Amino acid sequence: MTVTETHIQSSPQLLPTSGRAWWKESSVYQIYPASFKDSNGDGIGDIPGIISKLDYLKALGVDVVWLSPILQSPQVDMGYDVSDYYAIHPPYGTLEDVDRLIHGLHARGMKYVMDLVVNHTSDQHEWFKQSRSSKTNEFRDWYIWRKPRYTVDGVRQPPNNWGSYFSGSAWEYDEQTDEYYLHLFAAEQPDLNWENPKVREAVHKIMRYWLDKGASGFRLDVINFISKDQQFPDVPVVDPMQPYPEGAKYYACGPRLHEYLQELGSILKEYDAFSVGEMPSVYDPSEILNAVGFERQELGMVFQFEIMDIDHGSRGKFFPGKFRLKDLKTVVTKWQSFMYENNGWNALYLENHDQGRSISRFASEKEEYRALSGKMLATFLGLQSGTPFVYQGQEIGMVNLPESWHIGNFRDLEAINFWNELTQACPEDTKLHNQTMKELRLKSRDNGRLPMQWGPGKFADFSSGTTNPWIDVNQDYGRWNATSQVSDPSSIFNYWANILKLRKVWVDVFVYGSFELIAEDHNELFVYTRAFGEMKAVVINNFSGKGVEWTVPAEIASILTEGKFLTGNYDERRTACFEENVMIVNPFEAFVVLKERPSHAF
Repeated sequence: MTVTETHIQSSPQLLPTSGRAWWKESSVYQIYPASFKDSNGDGIGDIPGIISKLDYLKALGVDVVWLSPILQSPQVDMGYDVSDYYAIHPPYGTLEDVDRLIHGLHARGMKYVMDLVVNHTSDQHEWFKQSRSSKTNEFRDWYIWRKPRYTVDGVRQPPNNWGSYFSGSAWEYDEQTDEYYLHLFAAEQPDLNWENPKVREAVHKIMRYWLDKGASGFRLDVINFISKDQQFPDVPVVDPMQPYPEGAKYYACGPRLHEYLQELGSILKEYDAFSVGEMPSVYDPSEILNAVGFERQELGMVFQFEIMDIDHGSRGKFFPGKFRLKDLKTVVTKWQSFMYENNGWNALYLENHDQGRSISRFASEKEEYRALSGKMLATFLGLQSGTPFVYQGQEIGMVNLPESWHIGNFRDLEAINFWNELTQACPEDTKLHNQTMKELRLKSRDNGRLPMQWGPGKFADFSSGTTNPWIDVNQDYGRWNATSQVSDPSSIFNYWANILKLRKVWVDVFVYGSFELIAEDHNELFVYTRAFGEMKAVVINNFSGKGVEWTVPAEIASILTEGKFLTGNYDERRTACFEENVMIVNPFEAFVVLKERPSHAF
């Protein structure tokens, strides 16, 4: 049942001490295994390579390590097409390697979180092989099969007009049984039928297996898609250029979603386990609260996509859009306030394996601003209310792929399919091609999948092999790499480490404190406060490449003049001093001031 606005507004304010949990006080580091560290020179990252870098993660100060899919897979979609939930993809290693990884993490006081993909499987999974073999097979109902529709002229059509996120129809015709199966993603990723209790039992068994092996929880891929409207209605077509529109209104939060999530939640609660659900196409906080409300015991937190969609064009991800700070303020304030007031929880992220790099998208990758931008974004993100997620390379300021890339350099199925469809439909439109390539370089998934830049050696010390890695290395690695940053006290790496440390030292205010946006109408500054009891912190971030003259609001003036300066990305900024209520905030500057005993003015 959806929480209504009336109910939310009438709910009593909950104390900030309610709903404490270890995973709320943790920070998470996401690893994309193929691109993290190659230990055997084959050009593909692997689990032994990850194990070799555990001390690096410990030095950063993260608490939880999440690995994108490592299970056996044909790799049509980089492991998000699982063919065996109990085996490891051979290029990544073995089950014994996973045991060593978990042991190594635990020995360093860290936990392992697994990426679990259960909305769909690979078409090479034995379940699907059996399912498509005949209509009477016992696994037939483990997937979603429907009969064709026919036009008045007898032309065969899919069961409805839902579109795949990767290309064309979300239905694939199977000639052997004369039916279509649903695949919201690639044709090689058939959707499981969660209406079948045997499917849910199989998923529960998989979860228990990995929790018993030492995993501390799961990131659950597109978990809000598991319940579909069983009428499978058509979606109204609003753009004739898109005959297969997105059908998310019929599956993004389907009729039985929370029933299914409560089943998963009961297992997670039994193990005191971490959970974060990926929930695209959901923008109603009330609906997400149904999944993450602390009392509901479904999920710990979810990834919602409003920030990630903020620079998308009106016709989709790869069409031009514009990042506006006012839009970011609206989105952040919405989720920060709502979750705090309703005892929910946020997953904080600006980067992951599906997104462009945050410096390139939201700040500046120019040499003079790159380090400042990385530190500013760390301050902006890391001190909000929620669990922060750091994506590999974010902590050293990695940026998007270079402008020299053409479509032949890409490995992202989504980007390649989009490019092929566009160039086939508009073969002579050079202006559109150039515009689209610019958007691909900004937002494609490959931006976050380039090899981790460990050092200045060949292939950025990602691999000791002699052949190119599975995807090209960004050529700026000589200047921007982990080796040069770990030992540099002024590096982005050590700044991130300090931000994560501040969350632990001042856990009440930065983890459990309230959030308030300051200077809402300012076009360059994103300023917010965090408060708990008598403590109040001010976090100031300049999202522009120019110095800003700012009239300090009266409600935070005494904090800035009397409080303790905690951190900042300009060496000369040791205090938040200002004259006649006017402060100069430097280009891409960020700093934090905390006052433990505020005056009665607030």
